[in-house]
Amino acid sequence: MSAPNPRGTYLRIANALRHGLDAKVGQRGLPSEADLMREYGVSRTTVRRALHVLAAEGLIESRPGIGWTVRVGTGMPPLVDRVRAELAAGGFKVGGVFHSESSLCERFGVSRSALRKALGQLEGEGFLESVHGKGRIVKALPPAAGTP
Repeated sequence: MSAPNPRGTYLRIANALRHGLDAKVGQRGLPSEADLMREYGVSRTTVRRALHVLAAEGLIESRPGIGWTVRVGTGMPPLVDRVRAELAAGGFKVGGVFHSESSLCERFGVSRSALRKALGQLEGEGFLESVHGKGRIVKALPPAAGTP
């Protein structure tokens, strides 16, 4: 991962780990932070940021003495997926304004800090852009659920 990427290295690592989580449910845990550092060629801070993204989504948790483990069946999709689905199905147009943070917090019943992490990930993925004084602007639309 030597080439700079505007998306953020930690988000790319989080995405790669997210795709491998299904195979790890029920296993003792994820690779250690040191193993992830070696695998991706990044610092511990970058690895921790990626792990904290997944923890904020409710996919993994840190367990003292064990490390990071995959959470089993929370029953609800991660917040970032719910916000992404809202963006895809909400009738938004590229260049239009997305919902306010307060309305999204109320709609999903989450804290502003949890919501900001999800919105930050969608910004990193190129779907939203934060514009001072205007809120978040739609830069691209994700595919609707069930669309390849």
